[in-house]
Amino acid sequence: MNLSEYKKLAEQKSKEHKKFLEGLKKKTPKNLDYIVEEIHEEVFEEIDCLSCANCCKTTGPLYTEKDIERIAKHLRMKVADFEAKFLRTDEDGDKVLQNLPCYFLNEDNTCSIYEVRPKACREYPHTDRKKIYQINNLMVKNTIICPAAYTWVEKMMKRLKN
Repeated sequence: MNLSEYKKLAEQKSKEHKKFLEGLKKKTPKNLDYIVEEIHEEVFEEIDCLSCANCCKTTGPLYTEKDIERIAKHLRMKVADFEAKFLRTDEDGDKVLQNLPCYFLNEDNTCSIYEVRPKACREYPHTDRKKIYQINNLMVKNTIICPAAYTWVEKMMKRLKN
């Protein structure tokens, strides 16, 4: 399935996905964190991020001060120079990339700063997070960007249907 097909499906199912995730919040299964982790592992055995990298092409991560310091050091740049070259402050006051796709995305969809990438990139698409129901809105948004997030929600729905 190609990316635009995933996006179309995810948009069509976003209400259904949102309702399912909200249901997890209202009535949390006892072993939810375990199931979340299990499905996460399953999904990433099937889906290869390097064949997609849509997240790096279409969305910019939030950069924390620690991220900025670590990456600037890795690139042998001063923090101020790194920020001036790559980042801007968004409407929420967060530091984000000036431009997309991500400057650090290589042509083969690998990341040139993978070892020191931002926390937001390391955690994306958050499909292995504890207390997953705390990020329902974010997860629904992620299904539209990320085939792995979409597949994760679909598998969770199948696994937990009553």
